[in-house]
Amino acid sequence: MTEILDLEPLSLAGRIAVLDEQGALDAVTLRVTGGDDPLAIIEECQLGMRYVGEHYQSGKYFISGLIMAGEIFREAMLILGPLLPVGGLAEDTVGSVMLCTVRGDIHDLGKSIVAMMLSSYGLAVHDLGVDVAPDEVARQARELRPDIVGLSGLLTVATAGMKATVSELREAALEMGRELPVIIGGGIVNEQTCKWTGADLWANDAAQGVQLIREAVAAGRG
Repeated sequence: MTEILDLEPLSLAGRIAVLDEQGALDAVTLRVTGGDDPLAIIEECQLGMRYVGEHYQSGKYFISGLIMAGEIFREAMLILGPLLPVGGLAEDTVGSVMLCTVRGDIHDLGKSIVAMMLSSYGLAVHDLGVDVAPDEVARQARELRPDIVGLSGLLTVATAGMKATVSELREAALEMGRELPVIIGGGIVNEQTCKWTGADLWANDAAQGVQLIREAVAAGRG
């Protein structure tokens, strides 16, 4: 586990790591004004975000810290986004993940936290939103061809949506002629839920889910 003190406190990554919103945004603006490469600035933002994610996993930060870090990163991207070349991040990603909250559920906090943490590790995240129908998830999978699909749900009724969506994704994978692992996540899931829905992996903690997704993407690309 890396310690925050390993970062230069006044650096952009250091300011994000300690959740200094104004300091981080001022640092982004200063770097942009100085003519720094926006991709390099984003990489440093991602480094700071990884520190926040690690501290959440170790218990030093709580969900509120993750939410605040996500807001800092969102505001930084509002500054940096217009400066990026078309497709500027595509070559730097280490894999792609498609996420959604399944049909019958509109909760997205856990999904949003996972998306933020995955982005900080350089994965391209396609977030389809909430209450997404199984056939729409499969359609998007055919189009986006992600390395893994993550299905989220908080309500008990979401398990039925997960099962239906996994079934649709299996058909899509056959059509594409490739494996398409599926992970389910949320407070309602466990090993039994995973088996019942037909998913490959499960997690009821954001940090654990991120780790499983990263491992699955690495294995698929190895």
